[in-house]
Amino acid sequence: MSKKLKTFIMLISLSFSGFAQEKLSLQEAISIALQHNYDIKISKNQIDIAKNNTNIGNAGMLPSITGNYTNGGSIQNTRQSPVTGPDRVITGAKSTNNSYGAELNWTIFDGFRMFANYDRLKELQKQGELNSRLTILTTVADVIAAYYDIVRQQQLVKAADSAMDVSILRTNIAKTKLQLGRGSKLDVLTAQVDYNTDTSNYLQTKNALQIAKVRLNQLMVRDIGTTFSVADSIDVDKGILFSKMAEMAEKQNPDVQNAFINQRIASLNLKSIRGARYPAVSLNSGYSRANSTSPTGFNQKFAANGFTYGVTASINLFNGFLQRQQERNAKIEIDNSILNLNKTRLDVNAQLLAAYENYSTYLDLIRLEQRNVDIAKQNLDITLAKYRLGSIAPLELREAQRNAIDAQNRFIEMQYQAKIAENTLKTISGSVDLLN
Repeated sequence: MSKKLKTFIMLISLSFSGFAQEKLSLQEAISIALQHNYDIKISKNQIDIAKNNTNIGNAGMLPSITGNYTNGGSIQNTRQSPVTGPDRVITGAKSTNNSYGAELNWTIFDGFRMFANYDRLKELQKQGELNSRLTILTTVADVIAAYYDIVRQQQLVKAADSAMDVSILRTNIAKTKLQLGRGSKLDVLTAQVDYNTDTSNYLQTKNALQIAKVRLNQLMVRDIGTTFSVADSIDVDKGILFSKMAEMAEKQNPDVQNAFINQRIASLNLKSIRGARYPAVSLNSGYSRANSTSPTGFNQKFAANGFTYGVTASINLFNGFLQRQQERNAKIEIDNSILNLNKTRLDVNAQLLAAYENYSTYLDLIRLEQRNVDIAKQNLDITLAKYRLGSIAPLELREAQRNAIDAQNRFIEMQYQAKIAENTLKTISGSVDLLN
């Protein structure tokens, strides 16, 4: 029965993995995600929009030229009563009016507000680039986490498979002892129950592995059913220094940089509002041509064309203290932006320190669990040898087997958690290697 079940599991494994699998490296996974991930593509489109908006025309530095055309008329019944003479009655008097032309308006000075607006547009473009970088960093971090989750699940599958091998060996020994009259049916049944338990754990772990692969395929935006294999081990960078991460976070963390840009935008907003205290000067010019007919007017036909030009200057003398109110609010926004910058720095440093504490702890746990794996393996080998000789009960072997499985699983988990902590540190500091 155990051989049949083993064959069944092997068939399931083949159905999951296929007969040939792509060997996918982390660098390849990141590269594919950078090219195809939807969030990254959307963020790049947002950058293009910000770039398109950053121009002197959008800031109000260029003139506006407007063309216009008018064509109309009227049909009226009129009665005109002159001072002397009879009334003049006209039925169905048709009048026409036709005009066209172009007007130019150019604000040449508005209290430096146009320059502040242009600087604000450039800051918004930088902000868009920062948001795009944050999206890229987050996506790459997600790819790294998903990739090493597959490595973890892959190692857990191997550990579960090894546990099944031990259970098969134990079942065979129990059957042999029963045939030789040195064992009992109860030992055989207990061994088979434990083997079935290990098999269930193996199938569940195998399923978790396939789900992890679906997640990575989703991040890479490719067929979620694509089969592949990954690296066999989790390599943790054990040389990370907190001081270096903190220094990089101050310069490269997107949230800190974003808060700094918001402070700059708040200052430019105050500059733009203060510009309303200065006069605004505009140049205007135009050309027009008009034709009209009116059978009831003094001139039955009229035509004119020509240029117009002028200078307009205006200044706000009083607007109900709204100018002062807007300036006060803008100053408060600057104070808020400074507070937000300091808060963001504090939050980033707190996140960084927490991540580094996790990182350091998991490195210690890796060393501890490595020793536990070695000890548990030795204990299992000794216990298995004693079980063959019949000097210990099956429960003792099962306990040793369970300890070995738990130690191996904990070691794998600590490696994965250390890698996640490393990944978090590099993400917060903005130092994730996009090509890894």
